[in-house]
Amino acid sequence: MGYALAAAARDAGAKVTLISGPVVIPAPERVNCLRVESARDMLDCALAQLSSCDIFVAAAAVADYRPMTAAHQKIKKSADSMELTLVKNPDVVATVAAHEQRPFTVGFAAETQDVDIYARDKLVRKNLDMIIANDVSGTDIGFNSDQNAVTVFWAENQQSFAQMSKQALARELVELIAHRYQQSKAPSIS
Repeated sequence: MGYALAAAARDAGAKVTLISGPVVIPAPERVNCLRVESARDMLDCALAQLSSCDIFVAAAAVADYRPMTAAHQKIKKSADSMELTLVKNPDVVATVAAHEQRPFTVGFAAETQDVDIYARDKLVRKNLDMIIANDVSGTDIGFNSDQNAVTVFWAENQQSFAQMSKQALARELVELIAHRYQQSKAPSIS
């Protein structure tokens, strides 16, 4: 979905920087693609881009946890079981949303149950301007599929998008994000 959003934003006239972890799909043409290996790398790269960023869309499915220690060589089988200690990865979108150079910040909520409840909670807890939520419990949309269906939440409203190709959905989402961004910049009348 992130690659489709990058291409749709580019097609809408935006100057796009795509920060990508290891994937097998090629980056969209005419998009500045910065490759990273870990969640910590992604956070560092994202923070380095903030001074030239108006809108930040966090579509990456970054793991919540990582192994405390990484083996530099294959771990040989030596016992019937093994314990693995995990530590929290940095929360990239929450860190960006809390930054003093905070851009208009859009997050994703890939959920398997109570999608609306968890998405609204993340919207508030992470101080986001918008959150795009999808149910990834099925195999027909979301991960490893060219199709997706989402509901977008913001403080005072929400909008649902029925199942469609990720490319078509990305165009719809970019249009909605641009509209909400412009509304956020409009002076309020008291």
